[in-house]
Amino acid sequence: MPSPMPRIPLQPFTQDRVASLGDAGAQWVARLPDILSDLAARWSITIGDPLPGGSASYVALAATADGQEAVVKVAIAREGLDDQVRTIEAARGHGYVLLLAHDLDRHALLMERLGPSLDHSGMPPEEQIEALVATLRLAWETPPSAGMTVRPGADKASQLHRLISDLWERLGHPCPENIVAQALAFAERRAAAFDLGRCVVVHGDPHPGNALRVLNPRAGAESGFCFVDPDGFLCDRAYDLGVVLRDWSEHLRGEDAREVAEGYCRLLARLSDVDEQSIWEWGYTERVSTGLYAMASGARVFGQGLLDSAGRLID
Repeated sequence: MPSPMPRIPLQPFTQDRVASLGDAGAQWVARLPDILSDLAARWSITIGDPLPGGSASYVALAATADGQEAVVKVAIAREGLDDQVRTIEAARGHGYVLLLAHDLDRHALLMERLGPSLDHSGMPPEEQIEALVATLRLAWETPPSAGMTVRPGADKASQLHRLISDLWERLGHPCPENIVAQALAFAERRAAAFDLGRCVVVHGDPHPGNALRVLNPRAGAESGFCFVDPDGFLCDRAYDLGVVLRDWSEHLRGEDAREVAEGYCRLLARLSDVDEQSIWEWGYTERVSTGLYAMASGARVFGQGLLDSAGRLID
């Protein structure tokens, strides 16, 4: 069996994902040098040093034959990559990274070079929220692909309702029942309010780590940032804003946690012209579902932090 130790340096989260996949992960690591060599020849690029970030891929600097700075990404699995490519291609740089080339068979993307992510900017939460909303406003203009729709019962809120119910039982009730009950009630309300006609192509996970600074001003990146790694599905705008609200657990540890979170929510609503209550309900549902998912995936400390913060936001 191939050695589980990578011959090419991988980021810690990627190493964890590789290890969790057993033989399949080890085989991907063993193939990675050949994949990179093939991509370098096919795209006429020079591949340089690896970059930090990423939880399920290898990401490295690259340069094209004409000297353009770029980034090459090779994902461990193809799951979700088709939607990612479709979304980035359709956006044409509007709120998203520019895609230079892709090879779905090799799970590979070649993209424009970007700078540090928003979560490394040193900006306070309010300024990060402003940057995220400004970038989302651009990203929401991405046109849906032909025939793109949502099957009955497959809307995001219904998916999260099932996920929360399943994981809370499977994990042996890792948080108080009232936390889960509140999240399920909000998910039911968001599912009942689903209206395909009001949906846009949402990013799906627009946290600060997925917003990277553009190195040079360009059309479509007027906020100074653009998104990477979209999920790209149809949902209402409040969902993306709820994902933004989901973060900031480290600022929600005191007795004023509810007040602080409500302040973030009001800011999101004002900047986006989206209903504040809808943002709050999506944000709470995302906080609980992500906390449970993180715990199920082995990130127990991170997941528990989300669930504990959710407990401080209940009336």
